[in-house]
Amino acid sequence: MLPVPDGLDGMRVDAGLAKLLGLSRTVVAELAESGDVLLDGRPAGKSDRLSAGVLLEVTLPDPDNPVEVIAEPVEGLRILHDDDDIVVVAKPVGVAAHPSPGWTGPTVVGGLAAAGLRVSTSGAAERQGVVHRLDAGTTGVMVVAKSEHAYTVLKRAFKERTVDKGYHAVVQGHPDPTRGTIDAPIDRHPRHDYKFAVVAGGRPSVTHYEVIEAFRAASLVDVKLETGRTHQIRVHFSALRHPCAGDLTYGADPVLARKLGLTRQWLHARTLGFAHPADGRWVQFEAPYPEDLSHALDVLRAES
Repeated sequence: MLPVPDGLDGMRVDAGLAKLLGLSRTVVAELAESGDVLLDGRPAGKSDRLSAGVLLEVTLPDPDNPVEVIAEPVEGLRILHDDDDIVVVAKPVGVAAHPSPGWTGPTVVGGLAAAGLRVSTSGAAERQGVVHRLDAGTTGVMVVAKSEHAYTVLKRAFKERTVDKGYHAVVQGHPDPTRGTIDAPIDRHPRHDYKFAVVAGGRPSVTHYEVIEAFRAASLVDVKLETGRTHQIRVHFSALRHPCAGDLTYGADPVLARKLGLTRQWLHARTLGFAHPADGRWVQFEAPYPEDLSHALDVLRAES
């Protein structure tokens, strides 16, 4: 941890740290995207500005213990679409998008490697081809770039928010109004570093929702993300006092979770739409509900 030098005042994080640490801007951008660059204890984006004197903390990969992609089959990983530029998958629960320090479970990139699929070599070695991520505990549709061109185009599309990301969530209670927008900034939780929270001065975060089915104790909600902050849907609905069913980290009722047979949040990346990097035509993909989420819905419907 060190204060930002005066000479870097006002520079972008990626440019300033590349100069300070002797790394490429791409590597610094990957570190920032992974939450490994902190300014005064808060995660910094690659395009954020440095301020002289602010405490800087950068977590670099351990060169003696590099994170490696291990090609091993991933149970339940379904390929929804595969062409020369992209592969679209339905990610099962308990699977990370890519390897990271401390993660010993299966990964999407490892599963694709085991299936013999070549992906883009852009990005850090362990994250090659990954243009967006889902939490390990969140299921649903993900796209991975296979060509270098697709990686560049899709990274830009996610950054510029031209991608249509549709989620389904079962939240406790009944949101009022039944259709609305949650516009509340998100940052690290002030007391619990493993969580996020609505925090004044946090990163702008916008979630659009509409209730599509109401039950006695909960509601099935269609969610569209305008931004893509870590845990955004979970944090926003928790802030409304309607946490995702099963999401004990963000205040869900453990009694209801047990009744529904949930061991994680009821949250599913249902659809993903974007301009295909090869020719610009709009494509959209949909991932069916996994068994645990379908079972929870059956229980809710039976009681309503």
